[in-house]
Amino acid sequence: MSFATRSLSSRESRIVLDMTARGAQAVNRAEIIEMLGADARAADRTIASLRRKGWLERASWGRYLLVPPEMGPDALGHDNVLALADRIASPYYFGYATAARHYGFTTQHRFTVELATPARVRNRRLLDTDIRIVNLSARKFFGFRPVDVFGYTVTMSDREKTIIDCIDRPRLAGGAGEAAVILARACRRLDWEKAAGYLERIGSKTLARRFGWLADHAGAAMPEGARARLREMAQGGGRSVFGPEAPRPDAIGYQRDWNLVVNVSDRDLLDSEGIARRNSLPCRSSGSTASLHLPLTGGRHSGYPKNRFWITEM
Repeated sequence: MSFATRSLSSRESRIVLDMTARGAQAVNRAEIIEMLGADARAADRTIASLRRKGWLERASWGRYLLVPPEMGPDALGHDNVLALADRIASPYYFGYATAARHYGFTTQHRFTVELATPARVRNRRLLDTDIRIVNLSARKFFGFRPVDVFGYTVTMSDREKTIIDCIDRPRLAGGAGEAAVILARACRRLDWEKAAGYLERIGSKTLARRFGWLADHAGAAMPEGARARLREMAQGGGRSVFGPEAPRPDAIGYQRDWNLVVNVSDRDLLDSEGIARRNSLPCRSSGSTASLHLPLTGGRHSGYPKNRFWITEM
């Protein structure tokens, strides 16, 4: 792979040095015209040259993002796709598989970024990356915070909301099997009481049942307080489903303990099975003490089926 060398002409350096000195991350066309003291046509030629050399990336019409000098002499535009996508909608957060990659919960890498927002905007394509817009209701639009990505501050779902989002819409996490892996890898770094609070706020029996069963499947050491809250949420009639609605012959099937139909095969969930148990560490809880419940292992009909990077944040 070859990259454009990031040289600067004297005119171009005026823009880059001015923005760097001010700590500015974005600039619009009118500001560039003013910096250069030139006409619009000359400014457009300078903008085009800066984009070609990898100093500017277009964030929206007439607005550009600076690729700062500290990112080196080569144009590495892919590193800035989240900072570029940050300008698409407000409010927003990056979630699902995108957030799971940020926290190191998945090894899957796809040229897709999931952006959750209540705003009505369309899917976009930035650089070689598809920006998938996920429209959320107010009931589910919470649980996010600012994080640093390559020197830019963007908004990302926190660990607990990332896991809940992924099991709510597994397709946006890479499928049911990968959603299970994401939860299993996250178990040692979750605040269980916080996760239980999020589930209570959403108020979905199906989500509580999925979360509880998948945590048990992973062998997670869940504090009894959080488990009791999940059990309370999971009460009530009607079965819930994890996986596609259409029945499949190799599915694990009905799990009485959580009143959940697991319409996914043993094979699809093999990579997530027992991960938390094999790599056990003290669990996180918002309380000062916690009693732990380790699920029993057994056959598929007992409710617990039988008994794999880049990490940017710990």
